[in-house]
Amino acid sequence: MTGTELGLALSVLLACAVEAVEALTIVLAVGSTRSWNSALYGVGAALLALAAVVGALGPAVTSLPIDVLRVVVGGLLLIFGLQWLRKAVLRASGLKALHDEASAFAQETAAARAAGSPSRGLAAIDDGYSFAISFKGVFLEGLEVVFIVLTFGANQHNVGLAAAAATLAVLLVVAAGFAARTPLTRVPENAMKFSVGVMLTSFGTFWGAEGAGASWPGGDAALLALVPGIAIASLAMVGWLRTADA
Repeated sequence: MTGTELGLALSVLLACAVEAVEALTIVLAVGSTRSWNSALYGVGAALLALAAVVGALGPAVTSLPIDVLRVVVGGLLLIFGLQWLRKAVLRASGLKALHDEASAFAQETAAARAAGSPSRGLAAIDDGYSFAISFKGVFLEGLEVVFIVLTFGANQHNVGLAAAAATLAVLLVVAAGFAARTPLTRVPENAMKFSVGVMLTSFGTFWGAEGAGASWPGGDAALLALVPGIAIASLAMVGWLRTADA
């Protein structure tokens, strides 16, 4: 496995693990509070909908000319990466509250209880609320997973590797979550988001510049300088914000 492939797999793994943790928190909240049966039906329906999205968008994305693909993918990754990195920097510097899965679980649980008694829906779905919330949570978080897999994989002509990394991330999170039957509060989510933000920003910069016609010194090896450079600059920003806020 080359360094670029390793970076691709690691970036996809971390990004998809973050999304899976957030989706799992929602499913655990409605499942444990109201109806596991309906919550799991919602998960299944969301997975089917995501499969349809992949079937529709996958061929379109992979058929784009490589330079166009790199510019488009690079721009989108920069948008997502800088957003993740901005939030992670603000949280690390204390200017924004850390994302708390226990708090998110409590909020989802309170909302589920406030929705009233379970009401029968279609066929085997005994609670429409659990079904709808699970479907929405898994589908929305899953869309980001699909985007990450398709863009990273298509740009590197290795959708299979990206899909394998995403599948491994989801399986690990689901196995850990359902074994504990509690939200994964010990997962260092902000550190993961910081890492993912650095990786997305780095790859977005690299691929976007390549698609625009730039030539990086050393080719793919330039990522070995670009990734730590962006990480150091982000950590320096955290330190500066902490000092400025003191």
